[in-house]
Amino acid sequence: MDPNNRGPEEYGHDDDGQAPRSRPPRDALTADLGQHTPALARTVQLVSGDFLLTVNPVDGSEIEACPPGERPQRPTKFSAAERADLARAALPPVPPGPAQPRLPLLERQEERERLVRLLARGRSVRLTGPAGSGRTSLLDAVADDCADLAPDGVVRLSGYRRTATDLLYDLFAAVYNAPLHRPERDELLELVHGIGAVVVLDDVEIGGTALDELLDATPECAFAIAATPDVPAPSADSLLEEVFLGGLDRSGGLELLERTVGRVLTEEEANWAGDLWFESEGLPLRFMQAGALLRQRDQLQAKENAFDDFGVFQDAPVDLPVDAPFEAADGHDVPLPSLAEGAAPAALLASRLSGSARATLRFAIALGGEVPHQTHLPALVDDTHADAALAELAGCALVSPVGSRYRLAAGVQAQLEAAGYADGLEEQARTAAQHYTWWAGHPSVTPERVCAEADAVLAALTLLVPLTTAPADEQDESVAVQLARTASPAFAAGLNWNAWERALRSGAEASRLAGEVGEQAYFHHELGILALCGGQLDRARAELESSIGLRAALADKRGTVAGRRALALVADRSGAVLPGGRTAAGEEVPDARHEESASPPGGVPAAFVLSAPVGEPSTLVTNRAEPGPASKRVGVGVGSRLVAGTRRNLVAAGAGALLVAVLGTVVTLGATSNNNTDNPSEKVGVNPSASQGGQDDSLGADKAKKGGGGGNDAGVVTTPTDPGPDGTYGTSDDPTPPASTSERPSDSPSGTKGSGGTSTSPSKSPSKSPTTKPSSSSTSKPPTSPSSSVSPTDPSPSTSTSAPTTTPTTPPSTTTSASGPASSVPASTTASAPQSSSVSGPASSSAAGSSGGSVI
Repeated sequence: MDPNNRGPEEYGHDDDGQAPRSRPPRDALTADLGQHTPALARTVQLVSGDFLLTVNPVDGSEIEACPPGERPQRPTKFSAAERADLARAALPPVPPGPAQPRLPLLERQEERERLVRLLARGRSVRLTGPAGSGRTSLLDAVADDCADLAPDGVVRLSGYRRTATDLLYDLFAAVYNAPLHRPERDELLELVHGIGAVVVLDDVEIGGTALDELLDATPECAFAIAATPDVPAPSADSLLEEVFLGGLDRSGGLELLERTVGRVLTEEEANWAGDLWFESEGLPLRFMQAGALLRQRDQLQAKENAFDDFGVFQDAPVDLPVDAPFEAADGHDVPLPSLAEGAAPAALLASRLSGSARATLRFAIALGGEVPHQTHLPALVDDTHADAALAELAGCALVSPVGSRYRLAAGVQAQLEAAGYADGLEEQARTAAQHYTWWAGHPSVTPERVCAEADAVLAALTLLVPLTTAPADEQDESVAVQLARTASPAFAAGLNWNAWERALRSGAEASRLAGEVGEQAYFHHELGILALCGGQLDRARAELESSIGLRAALADKRGTVAGRRALALVADRSGAVLPGGRTAAGEEVPDARHEESASPPGGVPAAFVLSAPVGEPSTLVTNRAEPGPASKRVGVGVGSRLVAGTRRNLVAAGAGALLVAVLGTVVTLGATSNNNTDNPSEKVGVNPSASQGGQDDSLGADKAKKGGGGGNDAGVVTTPTDPGPDGTYGTSDDPTPPASTSERPSDSPSGTKGSGGTSTSPSKSPSKSPTTKPSSSSTSKPPTSPSSSVSPTDPSPSTSTSAPTTTPTTPPSTTTSASGPASSVPASTTASAPQSSSVSGPASSSAAGSSGGSVI
């Protein structure tokens, strides 16, 4: 609170009804010594189509669907008085100093009447003439004659560097009162369709189909278009009337020269003017510049005391009639300019101007011909009276009006560059860029004023961007980046979106060259917003994704959020869901998730043996092993479908593997818990021992090694397997424990040695006769390979006859484990039993079969 203006809440006092004390006046000399409150970022909210756009120069513009309450009403047209005010504001500024006399329009009466006559009939006309032929002056006269022809009056537009779309928006802004509203394309065409005005379009640069698009969109308007011969011609079926404008004849050129000088020409000057007319083809601009040369010559020939009394470059009063020829008062004779100097007089004219005017010309050359507004000249030239330089340039016809500003006249830039005015071009452009950066970012400067200087700002960017390099100091920022960063929000708020796009592209390139990632992200974000407003969704998505990636690398949270919101709006407009089933804002889209893996093509996977009826072989149902790395293959599951690729499926696979290990342990303990070795059916190893021999077609049991461990003389194959009941690992020479983490008994019966070395296997028919105990002296040869062995078949001493051996086999099955890839093991059984009177009934099943099935 202000201590001199106490409020009711301050220091606990209530309002006592007394008038607050006024603050004492502040000394004007110490007004700038105090600390100023930092200016807030200038944000502008506007409506573009059905979007609500908030131009934010800090983090980037924000865009959203326009709420119903924020939608503007239908635009209304300006009144006649408002149109007149706008027309005056659109004229170029009047140079300071004495008013320049307006020269008459010579030898253009016929063209003037024809143009007015065609426009009165509602016809559009195209006026074609070379640069310097007086097209602008003729259009000014035609506009005055057509002031009352159309209901919406006369609208003056500039086509310099403007597209057909830009001109449609300019026409809309000149007729309709719609502040901070940029209608979409369809609405724009509907609004301009009802405009009935005479549109005077100067310096147009479009032709062909683009010009036809402009004319078709405004059927109620009559256009008077001025263009140079190098502009593309209208299409063949266009309804434009062509009017060609040439130069003046010799008499018209001499008359214009005399009116420019303000006196009658001498015979020598008339002869010189005749040669100039032949050289310049009668262009009025050349005669106006020649008249400026003659005025400067008169000033140089004036009396010496005239400079003392009236100052430099002031006209001394001469008591002579206007039509009297000029004579030197003091006898000094200044020669006439040469014919070459008269045809290209820019360098000679500039040499006789003031220093501020010459400095202004240097800035104009650096800015591509754009002359800064006269209010900027004192700061640029560092002269408080530099605004008067514009009057000097306009009086010498070195500049010409283009819309609401001035540019160097036709041919002047090339002539001055040849005279050395292009030296130090980069330094001039840098100075202008620094000035425009400070000025465009000032809170008191409106976006409309910045848009009026758009061409000068863009010209500075065009020159400086290719010269941008990474700064030596990280604290330094590129001048081009700063200018684009400051001016582009003003262009957007001022609805000059053509300049906005050009500034953004220049800024993106400059920031890339300078290595300023944060600024580059900002420009890409703005380009994405601009493309979204224009309906270019693919382009908007690419720009926004690029910006989000750059800002994510910089950990710019606020900028990333703004980019994701805009990207979500792009996805909503395009009807697409972003990758990953999430929106650009990071929210999960319902029903967008999908399983990363599907059921295998071989059916539902399983890892258990289905119980089969007695007398039928068991069937092993497994899934196919897909080729590829083991880490990507499908693991086993118990009684359920296994789906790989998700976290919950990994948990299920782990639980299934644990269950398999537990079941395998239980079965193994149950099979090995009985120490009675009389029952050969219980002498079955924990690993498959029956395999197809490699030397014959029979299926024999693998031969055991001599001196098998564990006291097992039954001839069971002892390969590296799970530990037996005594805690040892088989009888293999390899002491390494098995790699498998689960104990799995074989699903196929294993043959055992009977007395006398007879190989006995479970029979298909039941047998109640006890099996003879194997002899301790029986020996066996080691198998040739773990998977292939040959078992001799000797007749048993307890039987007298042998029946033919039947060998039922089961198809090869695929064994799948949870800890590794599937391995194929041929599962086969060998059924061979001696036929005797005491053998009857089906054979008993194997240990694994009797326990309910083998776990693979």
